[in-house]
Amino acid sequence: MDLSNAEWRKSSRSSDNGGQCVEVAMNLHELIAVRDSKDPHGPKLLFTRNEWKAFIGGVKMGEFDTLAD
Repeated sequence: MDLSNAEWRKSSRSSDNGGQCVEVAMNLHELIAVRDSKDPHGPKLLFTRNEWKAFIGGVKMGEFDTLAD
């Protein structure tokens, strides 16, 4: 998939201190793209809009909170 027109953005809560951050491109027609901000030329993850909505919903509901334990 050609991502040359992707408009990548980092969370406003991210700092520029080299932390673990991801960037998201939501301007693509039917997909959401995610990449590691420290490796912008590396692999990208692609999600459909419905998959992304389900993921964000899970985050808001705390479904992944126990993964850090």
